[in-house]
Amino acid sequence: MPAEALQSTPVLPDSGRDLPRVLSIAGSDPSGGAGIQADLKSIAAHGGYGMAAITALTAQNTRGVEAVHVPPASFLASQLDAISDDITIDAVKIGMLGDAAVIGAVREWLEKVRPAVVVLDPVMVATSGDRLLQESAEAALRDLLPLAHLLTPNLAELAMLVGESPQDSWEGALDQGKRLAAATGTTVLVKGGHLAGAECPDALVNMNGLLGAEVIQVPGERVATPNSHGTGCSLSSAMATVQARLGDWEASLREVKPWLSGALEASGRLDVGTGNGPVHHFHHLRPVPPAGGFAARLRAEADEDLKAIYGLDFIRGLASGSLPEKEFAYYLAQDAIYLNGYSRVLARASALAPTETEQVFWAASARQCLEVESELHRSWLSTRPVQAELGPVTKSYVDHLTAASASGSYAVLAAAVLPCFWLYAEVGKTLHARFVAAGEPAAHPYADWLRTYADDEFAEATRAAIAIVDGAGRNASDAERAAMVTAFRQSCRLEVDFFDAPRLHS
Repeated sequence: MPAEALQSTPVLPDSGRDLPRVLSIAGSDPSGGAGIQADLKSIAAHGGYGMAAITALTAQNTRGVEAVHVPPASFLASQLDAISDDITIDAVKIGMLGDAAVIGAVREWLEKVRPAVVVLDPVMVATSGDRLLQESAEAALRDLLPLAHLLTPNLAELAMLVGESPQDSWEGALDQGKRLAAATGTTVLVKGGHLAGAECPDALVNMNGLLGAEVIQVPGERVATPNSHGTGCSLSSAMATVQARLGDWEASLREVKPWLSGALEASGRLDVGTGNGPVHHFHHLRPVPPAGGFAARLRAEADEDLKAIYGLDFIRGLASGSLPEKEFAYYLAQDAIYLNGYSRVLARASALAPTETEQVFWAASARQCLEVESELHRSWLSTRPVQAELGPVTKSYVDHLTAASASGSYAVLAAAVLPCFWLYAEVGKTLHARFVAAGEPAAHPYADWLRTYADDEFAEATRAAIAIVDGAGRNASDAERAAMVTAFRQSCRLEVDFFDAPRLHS
């Protein structure tokens, strides 16, 4: 069965919240791609409850900013007080501030409320090149920077804040980031999005020992797209939200950066505007099957088996690190045997699939089993002696899938293999969440294994498998749907037995 699993919002450490209350203090973008509109989408996309205090009104679209209106600073102060007098705020993202009076109101409020997480995106110049901060307010903005826990300037803003010209090299940008971090005493996120080349790194910089190193770099590849409107807003508000959950800037960046890359990659699906379009904040979500839909019916059938899995000593021990190594080794050895048969069944699903898209999906899944998951098993087992004989549960599971494969029904076969995606994804999500909540302890004996549960590709594959089975069930006859449910339920039961097999073997 796949070694990766669906990543989702982690269970929180005691210091975090599973649904952070995040306030955006920023300008409004009526086209929806930047400003508070982008912030609220980003906050929601990362499991937060979004609030907004509006600092400025803009007339803008994907082609640029046409006009800016800054309401009285006293009204902004009233907005901020109204929110904090009633609602506990877990994180604050600050964006466009407009003028010195607005900055002063925000500064006074921050000094009074002292939010636990403050991310300041020093909005001075839009991606389009339009200036969004009055020159007379730059000094006031610099004085505000030390009150933030994270600064997220683009390269042009970073250069303005250190009084230099924008850098065209990553090394030069990092040097400016170090000097800004030293001058402000806070952490700076240096972003490589505006540099040339195929690479698009980001780096957290702090000169006061608040990170694991002065510079923590997270590599990435550039996404070729004309749609980058609001990326800075989206990134900073996402970082505020995730930091309120995790309490670790590096972990937050490693969660947010792949999400933003995916939002850029999927931006073309939005088809918004004729200029620099917005990113797709909810690219990672898929429509929930309608009530009474076939996929929803199958998910309900799996509830009892999921509860049984979470109650197993094997799962509890794997999450905590207390699982005896011999039991984990037996599990991996059986999984390696299982994957060989499972990959053949997936190849059979590819042969039976009615569309080219589904043929390619099942074939790619079979290849993933042989090349990626199996290699993970071999790497761990190569240094540990373990019995590698076919176990009774493994044989039962493979025989069940083989029988579904031999039935000649593509729908039944797809339903039979679905739990190895869906249930494994659910269990992996929980294990990874507990691991993250514990601070990813270095002494955890299965740390490397648990990190594989954060794999985005398997998350996408799971969603695709659910959609395929849902479609097959909707188009099947009543008799075939009944057979699909039976095959699915049997696979779910075998998933429980598979996780429990190491205990029985020992």
